[in-house]
Amino acid sequence: MKPLTPRTASAAAVLAVAALTAALSLTVRYGGYFSDPVGLFWWYTACWALFAVALLALRRVPARRVAWLIAAGAVAVTATGLWGPPRTSTDSYRYAWDGRVQSAGISPYDHTPQDPALARLRDPWLFPTGAACTGPGLAPIPHTGSAPHCTRINRPAVHTIYPPVAEAYFLAVDRLSPDGARHKPLQAGAALISLGVTGVLLLILRRRGDDLRKAAYWAWCPAVPLEAVNNAHVDVLGVLLAIAGLGLVASRSPTRRAAGGVLIGAAIATKLMPAVVLPGALSGVRRLRDAAAVLLPATAFVVLAYLPYVLLSHGSVFGYLGGYVEEEGYEDPSAGSRYSLLRLVLPDTWAFPALVAVIAGLSLYVMWRGDPRRPWKGALTVTGWAFVLLTPGYSWYVLLLIALVALDGRWEWLGTALAGAAVYVLGPAFGHQPTLSNLAYGSAAALVVVMSRVRRGATTRAVDRPAAPTRQDAPRH
Repeated sequence: MKPLTPRTASAAAVLAVAALTAALSLTVRYGGYFSDPVGLFWWYTACWALFAVALLALRRVPARRVAWLIAAGAVAVTATGLWGPPRTSTDSYRYAWDGRVQSAGISPYDHTPQDPALARLRDPWLFPTGAACTGPGLAPIPHTGSAPHCTRINRPAVHTIYPPVAEAYFLAVDRLSPDGARHKPLQAGAALISLGVTGVLLLILRRRGDDLRKAAYWAWCPAVPLEAVNNAHVDVLGVLLAIAGLGLVASRSPTRRAAGGVLIGAAIATKLMPAVVLPGALSGVRRLRDAAAVLLPATAFVVLAYLPYVLLSHGSVFGYLGGYVEEEGYEDPSAGSRYSLLRLVLPDTWAFPALVAVIAGLSLYVMWRGDPRRPWKGALTVTGWAFVLLTPGYSWYVLLLIALVALDGRWEWLGTALAGAAVYVLGPAFGHQPTLSNLAYGSAAALVVVMSRVRRGATTRAVDRPAAPTRQDAPRH
């Protein structure tokens, strides 16, 4: 079979991205999370299949065309998330509310959304009344009179959980939004940040001389328009800060490494979860001074970011964090589907200690043996196995993992992102049973293990293969 010409390869990639864009547009408009989760997941599956086809087509595109094709595809894919209101999550409504509360000069940590003290800030969009309180995704709130009152905000009886950088972002979006804009400013902001992640990935890869095709793992991934843009999850801001921070930490310059620590601290102060990249940021660090160059700026930023809210708030700035951990089953392994793979082989009470031991061991290995010039490699290993063993129920948590895949290139970890989508979308149809988590995350873990062995075998064969004889070594007759 003749190899594709550069023009044919580029055309094939463009067609694949166009098909992916069309499928994503239909998925965003489908809206079957409450009524037809199985049907919705078939749309997800189609999008992921087209994503794989697009990646395969990109492999044959000439290097000189890759950056422009990835960037153009990123714009098209990302834009699909803007073509409808949030479909599978109501978190962005809390973002809009927290921004509005702060614009009124009130700490977002002091009152719950249903608190009557904030009734003057309510509007019919976030707080419908009467007949508008029918349908899924609406939570009832206390009221006087016969007409029902409700809100689009989930858990309206609890305080906000989001860290200070996220809250500052919510405030900025609220201040910049025109009246009546509703969910669109948060989606537009998330779209711009998502494209910013693509830009940072291309910049880091180009500066290192790596294959720019890796950036497509993020730029064209279905999870980006579906979770980062359509659902407007603030996790994408943490991803941007964490990836940029790792890019700076990879430098030999102490100043740039310290700046990287600041950005990683900002990522942690956005969603806490990016703290999982810290072992990667310390890859190969043997001296306390080198570790402090990253950890101290990161810690200082987190503390300073929280300080204004601590001074201005009457309540705890950690909000519902403790309740969330308990609600999701992270404190009680026997509840829900957390740690489900570990619970297949261990007693429930051993699951959390086993998780801590495994992640601690991986972190120490990465910090001792990791490549300081490629901190994202160790960060991907620790982050990936943390997700596999935690078996989280929310699909947007893996946005950070996807960006790390785009830097490192081990595509097999994308299976964990698809597993998260399966657990989240299909969970209501299967009663959130651990069996679903076991199948999804177990398959993802198996893919990683198999591909790790394949890569190790390929590396061993490459090392053992005798070098081709040079002209001086060639036998003479």
